[in-house]
Amino acid sequence: MEKPKSENITWHSGGITRAEREAVRGHRGATLWFTGLSGSGKSTLATEVERRLLARRCATYLLDGDNVRHGLNRDLGFAPADRSENNRRIGEVAKLFTDAGVLCLCAFISPYRSDRAKLRAAIGQPNARDFIEVYVRASLGKCEERDPKGLYKRARAGQIPDMTGIGAPYEEPETPELVLDTETAPIEANVDDVVRYLERGGYIERS
Repeated sequence: MEKPKSENITWHSGGITRAEREAVRGHRGATLWFTGLSGSGKSTLATEVERRLLARRCATYLLDGDNVRHGLNRDLGFAPADRSENNRRIGEVAKLFTDAGVLCLCAFISPYRSDRAKLRAAIGQPNARDFIEVYVRASLGKCEERDPKGLYKRARAGQIPDMTGIGAPYEEPETPELVLDTETAPIEANVDDVVRYLERGGYIERS
């Protein structure tokens, strides 16, 4: 965690422990970080995972890239430095949710490995299991074919110069906890894979 700019602050520990919160909720808190190209299906998949977890009475919250940019990160653009700051802020929010015993689902392109490594280090302190990287994999061609927001079409026309995959790079995860192929596998199978991972890891009880 980076050192705060102000030196006139003191960390205050709460009177309720994370273990107590998790005992009430009946499951562990964790951050599931869904990363992938625009159009790969991150938000759709995270939404369905949240729906499945909620049906099992789990405490969840979904942080979506576009939604966060309407409020908390409305002052940030898409230059590399802005992308990094966008991820850093979301990481701090996700860490708070995790400490509260919530399964926090984050759907962000987060194209740079270095930024995701920082997220893993920040959220995974002191417990490395708190950060679960989920690579939502689909080829650039398939994502362009889907193009649900029309972004690729605009990028190809030169209207979005920093579009990930076109004018800016996407660095694939090297050692993610989960790789989900949304190009060929049905969404139900991918949701099953996430839920089974959480069951096997002891984050939630087996159904």
